[in-house]
Amino acid sequence: MRRILAALVPAVLLLSACGSSDSGPSSQSAGDTSKLSTVKVTDQGSDKAPKVEFAKPLSVTEPTIKMIHDGSGDKVKANQRVEVGLVVYNGKDGSQLADDYVSNHQQVALNDSMKSGNAPLYNAMVGAKVGSDLVYALPPDASSNAPATQLYILHLFKAQDITPPLSKPEGDTVTPPAGLPKVTTDSKGVPQIDIKGADKPKSVVSQDLIKGKGAPVEASDTVVVNYVGVNLSDGVKFDSSFDSGQPLVKPLSSLIPGWAKGLTGKTVGSRVLLVIPATDAYGDQGQGKAKGDLVFVVDILGVQ
Repeated sequence: MRRILAALVPAVLLLSACGSSDSGPSSQSAGDTSKLSTVKVTDQGSDKAPKVEFAKPLSVTEPTIKMIHDGSGDKVKANQRVEVGLVVYNGKDGSQLADDYVSNHQQVALNDSMKSGNAPLYNAMVGAKVGSDLVYALPPDASSNAPATQLYILHLFKAQDITPPLSKPEGDTVTPPAGLPKVTTDSKGVPQIDIKGADKPKSVVSQDLIKGKGAPVEASDTVVVNYVGVNLSDGVKFDSSFDSGQPLVKPLSSLIPGWAKGLTGKTVGSRVLLVIPATDAYGDQGQGKAKGDLVFVVDILGVQ
């Protein structure tokens, strides 16, 4: 999930069904939804967020969610990506905390990771129709600087199937310029990095080795990647997803800054060489075996 929604990972709750009797799952409520009985959402057109009214203070002690307006589009399904617009309010005084309703929509991947990490939101979205509005209230949380209940109004703008990740990079081979680490592959297709003669980076270097033809990576995407990382200073490998046999699946925003800078805008299917100065990695102190300037080869297999 992206930005604001990325913080919403409450515990799994007992759920009660609500919604239509159409075939397939229906949107499910969670928590004491009577706490949301005063919430009123009024459409104000496509160019602005809806008008939201509720009795204050609004307070919940557990994550609470329900559908407030049923949409007219197709039902949202598991393993789809949902485009969500939202506005967020302080439940105590009614002040608006965020508005991503008209623009800056957030993409929510309704996958197994979402289901286990945020069951209430997952179960409310799966079975809801495109065009629906959901009301989601979270209790105060000192650890996230949320001293009052936060009230989210979520509008489901669009849903589409998630493309399964690739098994390896696919695209056109690119010849990199001189001065970069040299990359070959072994008999198993695993990248091998030779740092001899490579220039020290002044900023993040991001060079396609294979130019994929898939969707561009956005800064707020969850990426599915294979990678190898070595130190620029001595060529020592400090990490590799190829060793575990499992791709890395993480929000790009949760990784080192050099990855966000170097992979944003690159396309699915690409193999990308990243040369990252210490300031955009783990600093001069390093982390584990990763020391100073770092070199990665990253295969972008998919986004969520």
